[in-house]
Amino acid sequence: MPPRSVPTARQVRLGTELRRMREDAGLSIQEAADRLGINRTHITNLELARFGVSEERVRALAAIYACPDTAYVDALAAMARERKGGWWEEYRGHIATGGLDLAELEYYATSLRVLEIMHMPGLLQTEEYARAVLGSTVPQWSATDLRRRLSHRMKRRDILDRDDPPPCTFVIHEAALRMRFGTRRVLRAQLDSLLESSERKNVTVRVLTFEAGGFHVPGLSVTYALGAVPQLDTAQLDAAHGPVFLDAQSQLANHRGVLDRTTEAALSVEESRDFIRDAAQQT
Repeated sequence: MPPRSVPTARQVRLGTELRRMREDAGLSIQEAADRLGINRTHITNLELARFGVSEERVRALAAIYACPDTAYVDALAAMARERKGGWWEEYRGHIATGGLDLAELEYYATSLRVLEIMHMPGLLQTEEYARAVLGSTVPQWSATDLRRRLSHRMKRRDILDRDDPPPCTFVIHEAALRMRFGTRRVLRAQLDSLLESSERKNVTVRVLTFEAGGFHVPGLSVTYALGAVPQLDTAQLDAAHGPVFLDAQSQLANHRGVLDRTTEAALSVEESRDFIRDAAQQT
């Protein structure tokens, strides 16, 4: 099997979890390789996601490491079974890998918690609003690149319409409701669409108003994706150089805390709908 040129974030995560499992067992790479009867380089390559790993190999490693958490092992084995990339692979080589990894993260999440400060959540953006947001980047993309990124962003929304959509909670700051991308008409249509989205059974929208006061958040956007088991949760932050993915347990705990505090300070669901409706009328 040839080595991967650019592993996805999910493939990297599987390798990271295999390393963590080995380290929790107190085994060195050499000791793990000796017990499995393979070269130590093979263990290293698996942990760095340079090569794929089979479900059987994952379970063999879990047995050697005496991992007692069967749900965790089953979740890792399911990740190993994923051999075919998703719809986002058609964009590989055309948009940054961070965007592909975000789509993959959203696709496999069992639930999503999102905090947005400056603009509407990507999963809830209308096409015209998304075009205005993407068109505001510096430096600006060419018309072809903009079309590709817009197409990719619109396709991300499909997870909300599938038969088993993940429950999604969006906490949106008042600044995002009032920040204009495009014309007033574009913003008004976006706010109307946001109201419609808030009526979905799997979507919860909460508004964090200016009156709620200041709060600490590392960046302008946080997406917290719940995995099949808590150990596989991931926090994604927006940054100028692209999406940042975090999975250390201390980092995850910090971002859960941020989301908990901002959600607690936000308006209720019904109050949020009234606030969005008023903002649309004022636009």
